[in-house]
Amino acid sequence: MTRPQAPESVLLRGRDGAIEALIDTPDTVRGIALVCHPHPLFGGTNTNKIVHTLARTLRELGYAVVRPNFRGVGKSEGEHDHGNAETEDMLSVIAWMQSRWGTLPLALGGFSFGAHVQTRVAARLADGMTPAHRIVLVGTATGEVSGARSYATGPVPKDTLVIHGEEDDTVSLANVLEWARPQNLPVVVVPGADHFFHARLTLIRDIILRNWTPL
Repeated sequence: MTRPQAPESVLLRGRDGAIEALIDTPDTVRGIALVCHPHPLFGGTNTNKIVHTLARTLRELGYAVVRPNFRGVGKSEGEHDHGNAETEDMLSVIAWMQSRWGTLPLALGGFSFGAHVQTRVAARLADGMTPAHRIVLVGTATGEVSGARSYATGPVPKDTLVIHGEEDDTVSLANVLEWARPQNLPVVVVPGADHFFHARLTLIRDIILRNWTPL
């Protein structure tokens, strides 16, 4: 069995300067995926364990996966903008991905604040020429969350895969169910899991592989 290659590190161009990113590439690229990390002001980076799990799983499914650092993290330039400029940056990254790999099926993945940003990215893409092929969101930031933050997270396509921990004390399960209920959107609840899925990361991979249509 071939060992996966180490991620490629690149600097891309965003609205306000460089965007640092890691790229995980399968042997055969059948799709492209953008994966976003948790809140940059609370230690979120593109090497977060859940982000790494999402990237590794999507690579296994045949996607070339780009995991950017949000503005102000690592070598990414610009200041945190509560998801506004971050959305524009991610759309720039997608444009770069399409220039490199063409118009292959596009998947979006995100964790916590990164999941919230991906809902905004998906809404923008839905209004354009290239809507997302599939979306997976883990620990989605919505409503009032710890740290006196609040997120008005919009609706997502009906086939979005939403994964949440039963014991999440950063974004309560009740918040996510309240967001999902008017959309008739199923939520996969992992019993006993906290926000960071300690000791349960492999379940995220298993859930995605069970629910994802092969490319």
